[in-house]
Amino acid sequence: MAKAAKPIHEHLYDRAKEVEEFDETKAGVKGLTDSGLLTIPRIFIHPPENISSNSDVSHLVEFPVIDFGDDGYRENSEILEEIREAAQTWGFFQLINHGISSEVMAELLKGIRRFHEQPTCEKTRFYGRDVKHKVKYYSNGNLLESRVANWRDSISCDYQNGDLNPEEVPLVCREAITKYMENILRLKKKLSEILSAALGLQKDYLAKIECMETANLVCHYYPACPEPHLTLGATKHCDPSFMTILLQDNTGGLQVLHREQWIDIQPRPGALIVHLGDLMQLITNAKFRSVEHRVRLRKNCPRASAACFFYPSTKKKNEIYRPIEEFLSDINPPLYRGTSSTEYLAYYRTNGLDGQPALPHFELR
Repeated sequence: MAKAAKPIHEHLYDRAKEVEEFDETKAGVKGLTDSGLLTIPRIFIHPPENISSNSDVSHLVEFPVIDFGDDGYRENSEILEEIREAAQTWGFFQLINHGISSEVMAELLKGIRRFHEQPTCEKTRFYGRDVKHKVKYYSNGNLLESRVANWRDSISCDYQNGDLNPEEVPLVCREAITKYMENILRLKKKLSEILSAALGLQKDYLAKIECMETANLVCHYYPACPEPHLTLGATKHCDPSFMTILLQDNTGGLQVLHREQWIDIQPRPGALIVHLGDLMQLITNAKFRSVEHRVRLRKNCPRASAACFFYPSTKKKNEIYRPIEEFLSDINPPLYRGTSSTEYLAYYRTNGLDGQPALPHFELR
């Protein structure tokens, strides 16, 4: 039996060519919106199953909020239990009274917008995908490999071992990023201690294994989209990090997959969002969870966010991390094989940013 002919547009569509042409503009998604387009290019159109949503149950679910107290940090049995419960059941929690001022966070969001909303010619010298560059601007880190692109542009700053020369950061957002990172690195130390304690370990355990000494700040900008029902700001994914600290503006759009339901994480003034990554789930032998999440868009409403991913120090990036011995026994054998962050990221970049989880690849069967 003869096969049915494909629609004519299927024959005419050359995705690789369209991706290459888009990437060569170095103008990103913002360049598309500046051109005044009313329909989005095909490379950004997601299959319906990517975008579909369950019935809205967000109002029925209480998303965990952790209060560090007026002094910016309260360590007691109550907060340890709150974080332990959130890490085990959600893999996410909102954090308030964390010690970073609203002014510092607001300035970062303003700096992100200033960078992305400036003329393309001011941004192109930072455009690229070379992982060796500590500061780079791009649209979709996996644009060349993914089946479909997300509606966002990004600038990333790689703080190897917590350090980055400020002169490498674009002037238009340099002060905002530098000040924010000074604060976020201090907060990371607090979180490292309290996560260690919540796991029942010495509070310096995670610091000693140097699993969160390198920070990668990725500042996302989601330009106004004329057809948000056809695309996503971020495809369903888990983070490959040990931990991520997220700052989002008041636009909304972040959703977490909780018990097979997409839950909207409503912006909360002054709050940061902490979520645990795949490598944290691996070393805790799934005591703490890495959970899938995505970003939905609103019509003609731009969005800004900053995700700070934490990875091992440069001297530990090739070291093998495996489930912590204290969590293993005859009835609780290791669930995952050991891996380095270098190996994990390499696999993730080719598999985990396209809606396919990467962690199952490292399960012991």
